[in-house]
Amino acid sequence: MPLDTKMPILVVDDYQTMVKIVRGMLEQLGFEDVDSASDGHEALARMREKKYGLVISDWNMEPMNGLDLLRQVRAGSQNDVRFIMLTAESKTDHVIAARRAGVDNYIVKPFNAKTLHSKIQAALAA
Repeated sequence: MPLDTKMPILVVDDYQTMVKIVRGMLEQLGFEDVDSASDGHEALARMREKKYGLVISDWNMEPMNGLDLLRQVRAGSQNDVRFIMLTAESKTDHVIAARRAGVDNYIVKPFNAKTLHSKIQAALAA
């Protein structure tokens, strides 16, 4: 299934280098409409202004982490948005908590554009 490269994507990470890396990979994959936020609160504010097709969020952020952001998104008006969680930890309890909260997919760092592509495809097909 070809990806909708016009779909707006929001990348959420408090580490700006990671935002640049993910943005670069998304551009490599042909995505044109990529915004970013540095934490969960900023992400929610952006989501009130714009309808996103996909949110790619880091797990470990302050003051609102990725899991709290996911829970807020699922409880809000954009609860149908596809959500991919990024984390450096592949702890089983993290994966289970994210699944329970409604995550569409999960990526463990480090990863490459091919992995990102397949995870996006799987999340959109869900």
